[in-house]
Amino acid sequence: MLSERQLEVVLAVVYEYIKTGEPVGSRTIARKFLKGRSAATIRNEMADLEESEYLYQPHTSAGRIPTPKAYRVYVDAILRRQRSFPSESEGWIKELRERRKDVEEALIYATRLLGRITSYIGLAALGPEREPVLERVEFLRMGHSTVLILLVLKGGLIHHKISTLPCDMTQEALDELSRRVSTVAVGRSWGEVRGTLQAYVEDALERYAESCRSALNEMDGLLLEQPFQFFTGGTHNVLGLPDFNDLGRLQTIMALLEEDESIGMLVRSCSTEKGLRVTIGDENPELNMPDCSILMASTIAGGRKAVVGLIGPMRMDYERSISVLEGVLGTIAGKGENGENGESAKEVHR
Repeated sequence: MLSERQLEVVLAVVYEYIKTGEPVGSRTIARKFLKGRSAATIRNEMADLEESEYLYQPHTSAGRIPTPKAYRVYVDAILRRQRSFPSESEGWIKELRERRKDVEEALIYATRLLGRITSYIGLAALGPEREPVLERVEFLRMGHSTVLILLVLKGGLIHHKISTLPCDMTQEALDELSRRVSTVAVGRSWGEVRGTLQAYVEDALERYAESCRSALNEMDGLLLEQPFQFFTGGTHNVLGLPDFNDLGRLQTIMALLEEDESIGMLVRSCSTEKGLRVTIGDENPELNMPDCSILMASTIAGGRKAVVGLIGPMRMDYERSISVLEGVLGTIAGKGENGENGESAKEVHR
């Protein structure tokens, strides 16, 4: 738990590092932010914060740089405050408002707008209003290692697929698998349960662990085959950021944006049913983007789920980016005709 003084130091270091891109020293903090504290006192606090992994020192004579843990403290502080859309962007918001009747056109424009205002990569997705909710699950043995997977979704939609499993399972074992999956998943959205279901099922049916994994992967494929459309804008913006001078980092982002499957995984991992989520560095290790931060905000527009987001470096201008993202989303959703945050901005998720 950070003391009040440590919190002040963390927030000051992150703010200054975002602004300058240079390691931050104790004298700078004392002179610009904590004028009632001596540089020696701040230096001691910074040393303690380094031990607690909020800051790190690139070399002995340098100042400190914030870690993802420090960025998280900073972002959480921003999310607790009231925010408004930057006034200088009102012209672009007005044009976005005029395009709002066609949600797809609005999202395409929104990605360009986000990229232009923030200098990061704008991302948008348009998909079904809600994630699929299971009402019935059955696995039926068709022959040796061959199984019919039957999924009935809320609303009556049925998915089915014949799949070959790594090993044969008796109908009794398949019935038990159906029961186990139903216990966890029925009545809940697939996004809520897919992460915890596999370990639960494998533990119960250890003998058939490999086949259980295969069956759940087939379910995952069926349920995630939703008609999402993806849009990106401002990809060239990262070329001018010093944080992406490293070719490897740049290639990681570009490779992700070239494949709908990868973008889909990013959107599903980093967005919520409704509201804003900020993912910093390696908070989501599956994405393999430890040097990036991802902002995603979701709402319902035109009867479909609309997602807008930003991809940038960890040294992102979070306050401005969050305000811009919420303003764009609120405009698409028809909230706040003056470009102010709407209802969609009220729900915040880590």
